[in-house]
Amino acid sequence: MRVFVTGATGFVGSAVVPELIAAGHEVVGLARSDAAEASLKSAGAEAYRGSLDDPEGLARAAAAADGVIHLAFIHDFTDIYAAGATDLRAVEAMGAVLTGSGKPFLVTSGTGIVRADGAVTEEDGPAPGGHRTASEEATLALAERGVRACLVRLAPSVHGRGDQGFVPRLIGIARAKGVSAYLGDGANRWTGVHRSDAARLYRLALESAPAGTRLHATDEEGVPFRDIAAVIGRHLDVPVVSVPGEGAQDHFGWLGRFAGADCPSSSTRTRGLLGWEPQGPGLLADLDEGHYFEA
Repeated sequence: MRVFVTGATGFVGSAVVPELIAAGHEVVGLARSDAAEASLKSAGAEAYRGSLDDPEGLARAAAAADGVIHLAFIHDFTDIYAAGATDLRAVEAMGAVLTGSGKPFLVTSGTGIVRADGAVTEEDGPAPGGHRTASEEATLALAERGVRACLVRLAPSVHGRGDQGFVPRLIGIARAKGVSAYLGDGANRWTGVHRSDAARLYRLALESAPAGTRLHATDEEGVPFRDIAAVIGRHLDVPVVSVPGEGAQDHFGWLGRFAGADCPSSSTRTRGLLGWEPQGPGLLADLDEGHYFEA
């Protein structure tokens, strides 16, 4: 299968590309720069120059492919709704040219945008007004228009060597402040998935996921935030402390609203549907390997 991948040189995408190639697929990756183009070619993929701000270009690349994996997203938390609007335009543009084709179209979302009593499941819809809600709805609507459209919801922490997400920022804050903190009693839970397991899920979904499916790329259902703080504190040799909820922003900055989030998530249906079983280390075990703390 010839697969167009946006976000192909990102943290998750750079694991998805070799996963697809090893399985015999051809990959065309979206490249915004000379460096991204060179990276894709060195991985054995083709490069397509463009960006999320060019929906017409994305549509041309999607039309020429046998399937599309949409991973790219502008992670600008200062204007996350603008990023969501850009994402929606990209989904709509690529979805329009895939209509009636029966081709697979995997769109990335996150389990953190869903609200539920207890662990979020694949049956749960997104919270109204979320920054990815419109893209989720547009994707599932394509399943009614002859596209094998599916959602892949990533865990808040996709971890592994080279991670540049939430956990490295928590480590940076702990280094700067001399303490590793959690909010309140720290019982709120984060989910995680190793990026190699996430990459394999994308490949399995591309090959066989039914249209209209929501899939959860989550390993552990929930890791207490205080346990994450404890591992960070041990590796940095700094105290582990509780911060009152009202002090979240003062201590964590923009990350404060995420540090207190309780977002357990189940992937039971995903595992049964695709035979996907995570094999990489869990979040705490990955932290304990020590690579997150290398200079």
